[in-house]
Amino acid sequence: MTVTEKAAYLRGLASGLELDEAKPETKIINELLNVIDDLALSVADLEDELALVTEQLDAVDEDLDALEEFVYEGECCEDCGCDYGDEDYYGELYEVECPSCHELVEFDEESILDGSAECPNCGEMLEFDFECDCDDCADEEE
Repeated sequence: MTVTEKAAYLRGLASGLELDEAKPETKIINELLNVIDDLALSVADLEDELALVTEQLDAVDEDLDALEEFVYEGECCEDCGCDYGDEDYYGELYEVECPSCHELVEFDEESILDGSAECPNCGEMLEFDFECDCDDCADEEE
């Protein structure tokens, strides 16, 4: 039963009591019923508006999903842990064999340039001696 239906039910119960309209108690009851009717209508209006806003929010969410798919083209964020699109999104990856566990692990360019990184398999600290042979770095050394 909705709030407006309950308010109408209360009004019906009050009218079934056949109260004397001249008595102050009856006037108070009638005014209380009027307030209940107004509140019930306001609640019904709010429920309708909420349903409309929810519909619109769902549409915006769908549009945002489509936009994210278009913009990121399936690429993931850094925090998700998957390796989909890593090479395109995070730059070039370098494959290194760990001298301790002999597993092949991948590191991004930033880790290589930092000079060290921890092996994700065994925890061994790997050190990289990175020497750049590009023309820009050769000019800096001179």
